[in-house]
Amino acid sequence: MLRALLLTALCTALGGCERPSADSQVLARVNGAEISLAAVGTALAPPGGSLRDALEKVIDRELLVQRALELHLDRDPRIAASIDAARRQILAQAYMDKLVPADISRDEVRAFYVENAPLFAERRIYRLRELVVNAPAELVDMLRAESVRAASLEEIAAWLRSRDARFNAVALTQPAEELPLAYVPRLARMKDGEIAVFARPAYSGFPGGASVIQLEHAEDAPLSEPQALPLIERFLAGRKRLEVAAVEVRRLRGAARIEYVTQIKP
Repeated sequence: MLRALLLTALCTALGGCERPSADSQVLARVNGAEISLAAVGTALAPPGGSLRDALEKVIDRELLVQRALELHLDRDPRIAASIDAARRQILAQAYMDKLVPADISRDEVRAFYVENAPLFAERRIYRLRELVVNAPAELVDMLRAESVRAASLEEIAAWLRSRDARFNAVALTQPAEELPLAYVPRLARMKDGEIAVFARPAYSGFPGGASVIQLEHAEDAPLSEPQALPLIERFLAGRKRLEVAAVEVRRLRGAARIEYVTQIKP
């Protein structure tokens, strides 16, 4: 029944049927509140999931929302502010989606595939050991020199302890596309057992430092262009959205009247 409704909605969207739109297809009612196919569709994550499971999740959420409204939680100033912030984020994202072309050309995909061979044609899955170090820039420079002399990550860890440097040791196995993009070209040239030091800039209140990485093993796992297509399209669309957003925000700022009422320290 649910699949039939979905097919009906798709048929209508393509203009081939005289039926109500997907937005008006009611799948359930919860204490009188209607749940549409469109609302359930937004809960289908990951794509291809069960429509029945998505419907049940939306019903559960609706029950919780109704109870929250009965308790007037939407009138709590903090919750009201969060709701307004979410609404504004959705509107800003909707504007960017409208502004940025959704299509990525085949030539763009091909060029990115060729230019980033370590991510695709020469893709590898890396087994790594890492020391995530919080340290000032001068210590990072010393750390680079020490990593050239060190025979193992344990030696570097001992060196860091002798200088009271803070660090965490982790082990991970990840494909190239899940690693920081700046790391991949260097890792692609490394052999088993080699050590490399990558600077980590400070951001969002987190101090800068370095990642000291030892490659334990790398296994070839290339992706063909058709296999890489979804990854490349998502990345290029995201990058294009950021570029267009930066230009548009500058334009809007130039045309706006912005007053800073309270001075805030950087």
